[in-house]
Amino acid sequence: QVQLVESGGGSVQAGGSLRLSCAASGRTFGSYFMGWFRQAPGKEREFVAVINRSGGSTYYADSVKGRFTISRDNAKNLVYLQMNSLKPEDTAVYYCAVRNVDRGFGYGIPHNYDYWGQGTQVTVSS
Repeated sequence: QVQLVESGGGSVQAGGSLRLSCAASGRTFGSYFMGWFRQAPGKEREFVAVINRSGGSTYYADSVKGRFTISRDNAKNLVYLQMNSLKPEDTAVYYCAVRNVDRGFGYGIPHNYDYWGQGTQVTVSS
C-alpha cells in the first residue's frame, strides 16, 4: 500500500501563492506517475497536473497552465504543487494521487490512479 498526505493548503487572497506538498510512504518503489487533482463542491474531481517518475515530463490542465508548477523530490518521496496567481475559481479540495503502473496515457482520469490522499483545502478569496 501507498499512503499519501497532503499539506500546505489554506486561505489566500486572489493573486497570492501557495505551495502544496504531498508526502508518500509505504511501498513507493517502481515507476509511477504522481498527480494533483481538485474538487469543488458540486463538481467532479478535476485533473490539475501530473509528473512522471523522473520529473522530466509534466502535464497541466489548461486552466492552471502558466500559473501552477508540479515538481517532485524522489529522495524525500515528496511531490509539490506551486500555485501562483491564484484565482477564486481555484478554490477546491486538492488531492494528490499515485498511479502505480508504467503508463502515461490517461493521466487526467481519476479512475486510472491507485492511491489517494485525504485532500487539503485551498480557499482563494476575492
